[in-house]
Amino acid sequence: MTARVVVVGSANLDLVVTTPTLPTPGETVLGEGFSTVPGGKGANQAVAAARAGADCAFVGAVGQDSFGGLLRDNLVGAGVDVSRLRAVPGPSGVALIAVDSSAENFIVVAPGANGELVGLDAEDRALIAAADVLLLQLETPLTAVAEAAGAARAGGTTVVLNAAPARLLPAELLALVDVLVVNQGEAETIVGRADEPDVLLAALLDLVPRVVLTLGARGARYADRAGLRLAVDAPLIEAVDTTAARDAFTAALAVAWAEG
Repeated sequence: MTARVVVVGSANLDLVVTTPTLPTPGETVLGEGFSTVPGGKGANQAVAAARAGADCAFVGAVGQDSFGGLLRDNLVGAGVDVSRLRAVPGPSGVALIAVDSSAENFIVVAPGANGELVGLDAEDRALIAAADVLLLQLETPLTAVAEAAGAARAGGTTVVLNAAPARLLPAELLALVDVLVVNQGEAETIVGRADEPDVLLAALLDLVPRVVLTLGARGARYADRAGLRLAVDAPLIEAVDTTAARDAFTAALAVAWAEG
């Protein structure tokens, strides 16, 4: 059976500059290349879920500008259902990204239309309730994130939250999460302190029933309240650009979860 995944989240046009080194505050560096790439955590995850074989639908917002058309076309081209993608007045979301020669990056996001996704309608909620997995991130207002999670819980849909960008989360939202996906920095923000991965996992399990902690080149850890603990090594690769790597990882995880 094909997995049914709904993604509620952001769509941005990424403006990407490659450069030998990332600038420090106040420093100007010369870039080596420039490209525009459809992105946004939500849209990235929707495309990756569709490529992983899911029947994927995207709930989000783009602006009534040329970027909005590009972002919609990218999702459609990947086989994502965009019937619940709004076009709202004003600009689409934009991310400014610099990538250095070792594949490290920094990213600044201007939410644009993504900030207008403050709530859902009846059709959105019905779509979520009929899915196997709801995939969420934090580049859109928390009101819509929480409403989507509530619709999933009411419909028996599994909620996977990739809690990025890092921020404090209300207990009411965490209570609706089935699987939390975070990196170490995001985990530390949620629990309110810096600590070792095993300690962070234990603290997060006080808040949610299952956690995946991503550790970059050190792989990932999984823990749940039933006592299962897994450590998975990262594959050995030559990294070119780590932008959206965790979006692809989280989407593949969500599809695999939906498939059992």
